[in-house]
Amino acid sequence: MKKEDRQRKIEQLIKQQKISNQDSLIQALEDEGIHFTQATVSRDIREMKIIKQADTDGNTYYTLLKKDHSDPKQRIKETISDIVTNVTNVQFVNIVQTTPRNANVLAALIDDNEFPGVVGTLAGYDTVVLFSPNNETAQEVSRFFIANIGE
Repeated sequence: MKKEDRQRKIEQLIKQQKISNQDSLIQALEDEGIHFTQATVSRDIREMKIIKQADTDGNTYYTLLKKDHSDPKQRIKETISDIVTNVTNVQFVNIVQTTPRNANVLAALIDDNEFPGVVGTLAGYDTVVLFSPNNETAQEVSRFFIANIGE
């Protein structure tokens, strides 16, 4: 099976079912008669920008990071307003607190849009660590986030 066909099938499965982890995704593919290694599926997840999202019960499942062709900076502002609760700047690093289960959404959005002044992200349950190339740039990023919290 070609990569494009496999990824199209993964997208279809993720849209049809709440798949919570790679093992479940591999099993769903196998149920469709498609057999691939965990490493291949892991690469597909990364390439397709698949992230985990929480439902109202707190259960996480895979979803595609939505492609929105609107202004990326505006999307980031809206996301900050919706989910960011606090920002702390420590030298060239910003520690961003989010509402529970939303850190990965913010990190993926920042990574996907190559947010200016951020060279890397690290996301947890409700915290994103943003790395900047220097202290001054990190302070600019911090000011941007603080200005958009709860707008």
